[in-house]
Amino acid sequence: MRTLVAGARALWVVLGVLFCASHDTWASDLPEIRSRSAIVIDAQTGAEIFGKDADQVRPIASTTKIFVAMVVRRKGIDLDGWTEITRTDVKAALGGARTRLDVGQSFRNRDLLRAMLMASDNRAPTALGRAVGLSPEQLVAEMNKLARSLHLKRTKFTCPSGLRGNVSTAREMAIALRAALEDDVLREIMGEHTATIVSKSRYAKIGYGNTNQPLVEKRFDVIGGKTGYTQKAGYCFVTGARFDEREVVMAFLGADGKLTRFADFNRLASWLAQGAPGSKIVTKRPRRKPPKLEVEARGRVADSQ
Repeated sequence: MRTLVAGARALWVVLGVLFCASHDTWASDLPEIRSRSAIVIDAQTGAEIFGKDADQVRPIASTTKIFVAMVVRRKGIDLDGWTEITRTDVKAALGGARTRLDVGQSFRNRDLLRAMLMASDNRAPTALGRAVGLSPEQLVAEMNKLARSLHLKRTKFTCPSGLRGNVSTAREMAIALRAALEDDVLREIMGEHTATIVSKSRYAKIGYGNTNQPLVEKRFDVIGGKTGYTQKAGYCFVTGARFDEREVVMAFLGADGKLTRFADFNRLASWLAQGAPGSKIVTKRPRRKPPKLEVEARGRVADSQ
């Protein structure tokens, strides 16, 4: 009896060691991500490929602006229409980064979308809202309504620019960007490397570069996305990318360093390019090795056992 018990215990020890070893191997396959929250989802199915605290509610900074873009597009904004920058836009942008949209100058709405999505100009959101007849307060209300329609229960807005108060999760921001990339106009704008916009008076001629660093670097096939930063939110980044025939959407929230979010992207992108080893969903199947053939001395293939 004692022999049987000892044998059973030994078996459990062996199984435990094997489980721990396999778990450690699986865990070692996953990239080390330094952003506080991150996720990768399949753009077609929405299935999660990678996640790190993906449902933690966090400030989202200027990644907010993809919601502004979706709202005004759904309101039927005239892309070739002109909108003037006003003191209302100045007030809404207080506390944000330097703007290049001067008060009194009018810009095409398509170009205001470029200024907002590519370079994150904080005067553009309220101007775009006004182009579709929405006050800043009404624009915020429509952004919250859009979040509810996308079933984003943890996403809340109080500010069109993202400078104050807006929160979401990595998962919900990935879902939102997935929806934004379904709009061909927004997809095209977020995928542009550079753009030059000119005011109606021809007084202002502004060159913009996309803040999506992996898009500009061209190391991977990046579709487009949005960056963001506030002191409270840290450095944020949402983007779409393509690996072979599979499109994915990634979200990174709460990175401590400006380049950390992009380094996190590169780590995950390299992992995805390898087939996402250790994930429940692999991005590509490993090639099957051809069967080994045993050849007899006379050159005939031996019968397989």
